[in-house]
Parts: sequence; C-alpha cells; structure tokens
Amino acid sequence: MKELWIEIDQTASPQEKENLLSLAHENADVIIEDTQASNRSGKLNITFLTELNEKKIAQLKNEGKKTVIKINIRGKEDENKAVKAAELQADYIIINCLDWRVIPLENLIAKARGKSKLIAEVTTAEDAKLVLEALELGTDGVLLKTSNPNELAKTVKVVKEQMPKMALTTAKILSIKPIGSGARVCVDTVDLMVPGEGMLVGCQSAGFFLVEAEVNENPYVQSRPFRVNAGPASHYTLTSLQNTRYLSELKAGDEVLIIDREGKVRITNVGRSKIEFRPLILIEAQADDTKIKTILQNAETIRLVTPKASKPVTELKPNDEVLVHLAAKGGRHFGVSVPEETVIEK
Repeated sequence: MKELWIEIDQTASPQEKENLLSLAHENADVIIEDTQASNRSGKLNITFLTELNEKKIAQLKNEGKKTVIKINIRGKEDENKAVKAAELQADYIIINCLDWRVIPLENLIAKARGKSKLIAEVTTAEDAKLVLEALELGTDGVLLKTSNPNELAKTVKVVKEQMPKMALTTAKILSIKPIGSGARVCVDTVDLMVPGEGMLVGCQSAGFFLVEAEVNENPYVQSRPFRVNAGPASHYTLTSLQNTRYLSELKAGDEVLIIDREGKVRITNVGRSKIEFRPLILIEAQADDTKIKTILQNAETIRLVTPKASKPVTELKPNDEVLVHLAAKGGRHFGVSVPEETVIEK
C-alpha cells in the first residue's frame, strides 16, 4: 500500500486547517506540522534530518527512531545525494523535483528501491498520480502540501482507494447467429493485457460479456495484446465501475476498464479507436434468470473469456459457459445507472 503524508500549508485558514486535519486523521499515514510527525494514533517517532550523517542515522536507528531526510532535486548532485541517503538506509527520503519531475524520479526509484522509502512532494492529486506511476513501480508514497481540503480528498482517492473487484458470473450460451456486416470498433489501449483480460461489452446496459484482448498467437495474425476487438459502435462498455459509454464515443485519451476473469479491475486509457465494417455474429446467453446479448466480429481472433480459458466466437456452441457481468436493472442516462427507470431492451 502506498503511503500518504500531508503537510498543511501555512496559508490555510483556521477552517481549512480543521477540515484538513479531520480528513488527514482518517486517511493519512503521516501528518507534518512544524517538523513534528503524527497520525491518528498520536505523535510518531520520526526524526527529520537536514544533512546526511552516517553516524547520526545509525544512532537514531539504534534508538528505534525512523529517519527522514528531505532533498530538493535540482540536478545530478542532488540526485546522487538522495542515492547516498538510500545507501545509508535512511528510512524515508522526501524528494521534491523542482525542474524535471519524471526522469529524476525514475532514476531514484531504480537506485533506491528496497533501501529507503521514497516519498515525492506534490501539490495536486494529478501530480500524485504521476509520481505513483513513474517507472511503472512508482514512489512509495506522496507528501501532499496543500491548504485545500478538496485537493486532499482527491489525493486520498488516488493513493488509498483500491479498485474493488467486478462481480462476474457464468452464463450459458443459448444461441449463435451470423448476421450482416456493421461498424465494428477495435479499442487500442495504452496498456498490455494478458490471457484472461479484456473489456466488458454488451448491447444491453444490464449485461456485459467479457471479451478477451487479442493476446493469443495464431498462424495468420500476430497477437495485439493492447487491443480489444469490442463489437459494434452502438454497444456499451464500462468506463468506470458505475458508468458506461457507447463504443462509438471512445477516443484517444479516454479511460476504459480492463477486467480479468477473477474480476480484478484496472483503469487504462485509449490509444486510439478504430472503426471498420466487418461481418458480425449475434450471441445470446443466459445467467440466472437474465438473458443478455452481444454482437461481435465473426472471426477466429475474437474470443470470450470462460471460467478457465477463452473461446473463439466461431467455435461457440449452445451450453458453452462464458463469463459475464450483470449490472443493476433499470435504465441509464448518458451512461449513469438509473435503477428506478423502466427500460425494456431486446
């Protein structure tokens, strides 16, 4: 779990400070006020150092105190200082990249990982997301310096909130029927997926099929693990845990969800959306007492995820089992679920 540190900016009004402290005590690992560190349990046994001193660090460690050193990264000399602090096994290194943000972070993550915990100083939730994803591994946490309670609330979501699992259930195939050609959408993401991962797609807002990414090798086409051949432009896909969008709406930069057969979810972005006219196939399945449908391209490379593997749509037979997600019944208004609305989808 990534750590969230908060330092309340001195410009905060008394009311802002009160709101910040209330939210920080609920969510922050460390709260800094005038070089004193605390959390909901009270004062923390942390010592802030201004200079690298091997003997001092060793002494504090022997006394059971955690050591923290803050370093402003202006160039290579400061970067080397941070690496030295890691080699001396300072418990935490707070780094503030004043000019370049990403490259120094990547260098330090590579060199300090496993030796000290890197905490990056940020002022916005957007920057927190950036540093937590640097070099894929990210820093060990962030120190948010702010006077804005709303910015802290947004940063808590970035640092602390883990995506819950998506509920998947098994559906039995009822029928498979080739139909005419239509506008089919390939969603090329900026991520790479593995077997069992893909996107939830369906022609009804209450039921989605887990369509596997093009991760499988075959004699005729190279795998494209960044791509989900997702179906007609009119189909729904989930772009958050609650909201849907039409495939026709997706464009470069938009967020979409990647789901695996265990229901694990992660967010990625669209690299591009490609629409072409291709032969299609209609698939109908039943999960519990709910019948759902989807339409996909009629080709061997398009596969539905099953409880243990995946199967090309061209090989599906009645009674085959596939994984689906059943959403709340009702309607949707611009992608937002409205369970109370009466909607009949055929």
